[in-house]
Amino acid sequence: MSELKAIYTWAKDIYGFSAENTLASYPMTQERSITKRGVLWLGQTCNLKCYFCYFLDKIDNKEHPEHAFMSLEKAKQICHTLATVYGNNAIDIQGGEPTIYPHIFELIRYCNEIGLAPTLITNGRVLAKEAMCEKFKEAGVHDFLFSLHALGEDYDKIVGVSKGSEYQMQALKNLQKYEIPFRFNLTMTAQAVGYMKEISHIAIETGARAVNFITFNPFADQASNEKTRTVDNVPKYAEVGQLLGENIALLESHGIEVNVRYFPICMLDEPYRKNAYNFQQLPYDHREWDYNSWSWTTRFNQKSNSDTLDEPITMLLYNLPYNGNIDFENTPRHGTPEHDLKGVNLQRHFLKLFSSGISHAVLYKQNGKLRAEKHCGYFKGPECQHCAIADICDGFHGDYARIIGTHESRPIALDTPVTDPTFYIKRQLKLTDEDIQKH
Repeated sequence: MSELKAIYTWAKDIYGFSAENTLASYPMTQERSITKRGVLWLGQTCNLKCYFCYFLDKIDNKEHPEHAFMSLEKAKQICHTLATVYGNNAIDIQGGEPTIYPHIFELIRYCNEIGLAPTLITNGRVLAKEAMCEKFKEAGVHDFLFSLHALGEDYDKIVGVSKGSEYQMQALKNLQKYEIPFRFNLTMTAQAVGYMKEISHIAIETGARAVNFITFNPFADQASNEKTRTVDNVPKYAEVGQLLGENIALLESHGIEVNVRYFPICMLDEPYRKNAYNFQQLPYDHREWDYNSWSWTTRFNQKSNSDTLDEPITMLLYNLPYNGNIDFENTPRHGTPEHDLKGVNLQRHFLKLFSSGISHAVLYKQNGKLRAEKHCGYFKGPECQHCAIADICDGFHGDYARIIGTHESRPIALDTPVTDPTFYIKRQLKLTDEDIQKH
């Protein structure tokens, strides 16, 4: 028996399963609309130390104002704003690790009271205790987004603890027992890519509702640490693309939703481009975050452990200086004080925005471009200039272009250039929002 097969068999013996294809009865849809899901960072305190974590510096530094968990009262205020100001109907609660937040059960109950279906983004370590799963179910957790990045000793090395993978498999067994819905996140490091097929089978056998394959890109703290990303741990897109296609086909054949985050669309074969979610496509995934409320919650005061909160803001304009004869002055210019809404008459600005007639689709499209081009430094090489979908694809992360280059790109030829972000994703079958709406 191969080493990889042995690890999979070991994992299977722990998590077990009662039946395959458990998702067949879940309704799916091809309708696309803007998500109403918010996000809350409770604080960067964690029980693991993943080397690729976006917030590793804050997790390591106990003196950082974003390290310690915020108060329950502040968390409730943020949730209340998401529901009553931004109109969100679901929320991703994360840390750090939200399952170790001392007030997590009360926060879950509060989210239910105000109409926010609560998801926890977790490494699952706490859920290895059956009693904890029972408590989360009683509190009313909607589902868990379970971070499963490898198996066995490779997983333990990635997260920096022993028996980490064993705890995860036990957690999956407990989630099945208590019939708590869950989805998978897999960050595609070089180590994790080798486990994609095995993790896909685990998703099928345990009843995961969806699997997200997330490109290993640098964000937040990770973006300033060049030692984190090397040719040894960043897999090449061309090699990963083939594996993604095989796993998408396998998972979808069992009724499981599959999403590929932040991956150049051209690097997927045509049948699987419907699963590619770059920054312009993310707003149409109801399990991803609303750019409008995210623009507020991602600011320092909403993530720190102080009692201070900013006034709610709208998402920023980008490359939209005029619309409907209305001059937005410098607010769409990235890097200016006006763009950050500093020193701007907000009442006047919001009246302009309301009166301009700019559609939500345009606002979210342009905000997606802002996040890719300015916030994350995505780069389009010379090959991309001849691609019909260049306008809706982020291209290559600038860091990837520096390490490996952009020569792998495969320009797509179509009769006319594509400007609609939903061009491919509207073909994908996704879980409906009925479970959230009934929440």
